[in-house]
Amino acid sequence: MEPLKIPTTLKHKPVVVAEDYANVDGRYAYDTDTQGLSLGLAQWNDRGKVDISAKVWRHTGEKWSRQSEELPLHRVLDLAIFVCRAKQHFKDAYRFPKLYDEQNPVIDRVGLQGDAMTLKICTDNENLEEDIHLFHQALSNDDELLGERLKALAGILREMGY
Repeated sequence: MEPLKIPTTLKHKPVVVAEDYANVDGRYAYDTDTQGLSLGLAQWNDRGKVDISAKVWRHTGEKWSRQSEELPLHRVLDLAIFVCRAKQHFKDAYRFPKLYDEQNPVIDRVGLQGDAMTLKICTDNENLEEDIHLFHQALSNDDELLGERLKALAGILREMGY
């Protein structure tokens, strides 16, 4: 099936697109409503102010979905940092009976913009004991899928000098 063309007449103005994303959407590949990704001019731009955003394009099979998501680029990178640190924590979480240090649920503080983003286990979750085990299992099940993407990202970052 030919990939769908990402709309160019909406408020988000695509500049770089991956219109075949449906073919590589993780375990949903070839059976997903996420049809494409784009980087472009953000829909929330005001006159004289231009931001770039990443957009995840979803399609119901009949029309473009209102559930398509648009994120500023820094949030995309913050999510990548968040995923990496969480994955790193759960790699060694077996050391804790409840998969985290109950005395110190903070996973990491990542310095950004003169402050820090604190990653911690959500101890307010009433079902944490069950949910954390399900999360850990799902992360383990997706290890190959995530590892492939992390290796690609690491290689690109090295190429870029980071």
